[in-house]
This record gives sequence, C-alpha cells and structure tokens, in this order.
Amino acid sequence: MPTSLTDIKSKLDDRLGQEVMVTVQAGRNKIVERHGVLSETFPAVFVIDLEKDENLKRVSYSYTDILTKNIDVEFENDITEEV
Repeated sequence: MPTSLTDIKSKLDDRLGQEVMVTVQAGRNKIVERHGVLSETFPAVFVIDLEKDENLKRVSYSYTDILTKNIDVEFENDITEEV
C-alpha cells in the first residue's frame, strides 16, 4: 500500500488506459462498485471513464481517497495488485 500521495499518483500514471474497478464506501453499510478505464491523472485527482451500462459517464476521485481507504482501486488485468 502506498504511503504518500506522490506514490499513489505515480502508480496510477503507470496504469493509464487500463480497466479498473473502484469500490467506494458510500455510507455506513453501502458499498458501490464502478467499472471503467483510468483515463486521466491530474495533480490532485484522477478520472475514470465508466462503462456504457453505468448511469454516469465519468467520475473523479482524489488520491487522498485512496490514502484514507475511502475507496479501493483494483485493476482488472492484475487483480493481485491493488493501489
């Protein structure tokens, strides 16, 4: 597990264009899973283009969400390696 925001950003930069599954802690007992492609990274956030069956087209999350474990990011082609 990366311990700094720059480590998280660099790991995501290496994975641009790959399929990803994001698990979001959306509340007390609510978990939302979203599938898509990691499309862009910015200094504070990263963007995922969602699959066609989702209601939204794009979502963005901050690197802090990963660091604080509010979201879990897993790449489809390499399930064993998490960000």
